[in-house]
Amino acid sequence: MTGAAPVSPPKRAKSLTLHATLLFALIAALVVSSVGFYLYYSMEKELIRRADYQVTGRVQYFRHLLANDFPLSQLSRSPELFENMLGNERDILQFRLENQPLIINVNPSHLPLPDIKPIENGRELSLDSVHHLSASDGTPVRFTSAAVRMQDGRTVIISAAHFMTGEAQMLGAFRLEIIGAVVFAYLLIAVLGFGVIRRGLLPLRKMAQEAAKIHPTSLSTRLSSENAPQELQLLILSFNAMLDRLAEGYDRLTQFSADLAHEIRTPVGALMGHCQVALYQTRSTEEYETLLANNMEELERISRMIENILFLARASHAHSVLNITPLSLAVETTRVADYFEGLAEERGMQLVCEGGGILYADAILFQRALSNLVANAIRYGDENTQICVQVEQDGQGTRIHVNSTGAPIPTGKREKLFDRFYRADASRSEGASSNGLGLSIVQAIMALHQGEVTVLSLAHGNTRFTLHFPDIHEEKKPTLLQ
Repeated sequence: MTGAAPVSPPKRAKSLTLHATLLFALIAALVVSSVGFYLYYSMEKELIRRADYQVTGRVQYFRHLLANDFPLSQLSRSPELFENMLGNERDILQFRLENQPLIINVNPSHLPLPDIKPIENGRELSLDSVHHLSASDGTPVRFTSAAVRMQDGRTVIISAAHFMTGEAQMLGAFRLEIIGAVVFAYLLIAVLGFGVIRRGLLPLRKMAQEAAKIHPTSLSTRLSSENAPQELQLLILSFNAMLDRLAEGYDRLTQFSADLAHEIRTPVGALMGHCQVALYQTRSTEEYETLLANNMEELERISRMIENILFLARASHAHSVLNITPLSLAVETTRVADYFEGLAEERGMQLVCEGGGILYADAILFQRALSNLVANAIRYGDENTQICVQVEQDGQGTRIHVNSTGAPIPTGKREKLFDRFYRADASRSEGASSNGLGLSIVQAIMALHQGEVTVLSLAHGNTRFTLHFPDIHEEKKPTLLQ
């Protein structure tokens, strides 16, 4: 014996509020961090620019000093003055004659400067002449070198470098502050965003509460659009329209159930009455045969009713597969007219067919729809009149009209003709031949063909039922067999 497969627990639904909050906080954090990093790199760029100005300013100062006949020997006798002047324990300042060793070397960190080509004498220093290197501890260093010709004709190479120790510490502290600010902003925005979004979703919760109160006994209740946000107006309108359709369908279903019970109760009650009368006392063989014949008529009526109801159910829910074939309308209308010729003659009526052409439709369903309309015209038309089946074809499709003469149909009843079990004239529809489903079946058949059935009843008694079949695309038309 095999055991039942374990049922996995349902997945927990995602919270729209939480999801939106996290996304909102993430976007805000990205924006804040982008602004922070922009400020960070702007500050870094500005500090480097200031360091470059400082380095070039020092070199330019000593170039100007030596060019104005300041004794180089005096500079070389007091190197400690330069150390105090630099203001940074690690900054570098070097003097040397061209192609000779260093005369002055202020270099507390003993950092060797790369051998670069100095800026020529007479050429102004610019920020582009400043170079970059890193010390052994990773501290960024900005340095430059320039030449100056003294009054005695000798050329002095001046090199200066600035260790960006303070700037690096400042940038490091600022970087930590930016990271902390981004994290704090993310948490703060997440908390505030959660509250704002939760408050913004209050109309949705109100809609859910209103929708929870709707059940089959209160389908007339509608969601209120008063004070609802603009984004929810369309949803509320669509939901209320859906409720209108459900209420209409539920009412039709309720009415259909009541009508069905009424229709079935009549023949079943007749069958039970016949049987009870027959069982009350002994009957002759002829009487039993009459009873069985009457019961057979009622059973046939029930059978036709059940068949029609099943057809309507399949047509309404399954959209039955149609066997579309090319039909000769002249042949099909004549065939239906011949079938009802005897019934029409009993009432002194004449069936006439006009027009022709080719129609692409399901042959069996087309015959059934047209037969129901012709039978309806014979049943409700005036005696000794003419029934005309007329065919018209144009660019919008094919129309088959069934014209008859009889009592005009009031507008209020005309709208209900295609309802199930509805009879415009109940006094003329008693018996086994009518169950109020004929026109409903016609409407279902036309819906399967994506067409429609309409009725026009004039005051002087002319009534016209029209089957409108829309024209199908050429590629969907099957080949007409000769």
